[in-house]
Amino acid sequence: MLKAERHNYIMDKLVKEQKVNTINLAHDLKISEDSIRRDLNELNRKGLLEKVYGGAFPIVDKPTNIFDITILNGDKKNSIGNKALSLIHDGQVIIISGGTTNLAFSKLIPHDLKATIYTYSLPIAMQLSQHPNVELIFIGGKMQKKAMVTIGMDVVQVLSKVKADICFMGSSSINVRLGLTEMGYEVSLVKKAMMEASDKVVCMVTSEKLNTKMPYLVCELNQLNTIITDLNPNNPILEEYLKAGVQVL
Repeated sequence: MLKAERHNYIMDKLVKEQKVNTINLAHDLKISEDSIRRDLNELNRKGLLEKVYGGAFPIVDKPTNIFDITILNGDKKNSIGNKALSLIHDGQVIIISGGTTNLAFSKLIPHDLKATIYTYSLPIAMQLSQHPNVELIFIGGKMQKKAMVTIGMDVVQVLSKVKADICFMGSSSINVRLGLTEMGYEVSLVKKAMMEASDKVVCMVTSEKLNTKMPYLVCELNQLNTIITDLNPNNPILEEYLKAGVQVL
């Protein structure tokens, strides 16, 4: 198969499945994983996809207005957010990480909720600024412009002084054997600090991120209290997570 044909195949698969995996592409196209990595790197340089460890995701256009962020797989993320609502109540101190799953969740939080919420996500902070009874604390630091979250030691130091009841953490990937992993080292450090500051840790993850991995470890699976996905908890895909002793919603 010619390179142009491979690239067309990769882009078509990305549109249909919203992610591609290096190993699966190599198997489908009957070429080496190194060749696939070169293809993905070339497509990444052309701005056609976002290359990550082990595969690639579609490019999401950055909006001109922060309230116009496109949330891919919105139905799945709203399903997760609605499940997460059962875990919040008045009087809590809550930490919410970045990501569009948590942004979808923040849009569902009742306007009459009386709580203290910490976040290092600018879109989530702006969303929650519309809630009159939420004491909102935005954690400043170095801005990671692509994700619109703050990172670095300033964020870690603030989190080290927080005593939260619960944290809602988005994730790039989750794996029964490896636990929670992230694309970026600095993001992984912030999420570790977020966990240490919280009595209860809730991982919010869409089903396509299950059984995937990224380069930087956040935590092992047994350090999570709850995993919330868009799947029914009885789905066979979640069986190994349940066996590991994690609550699954």
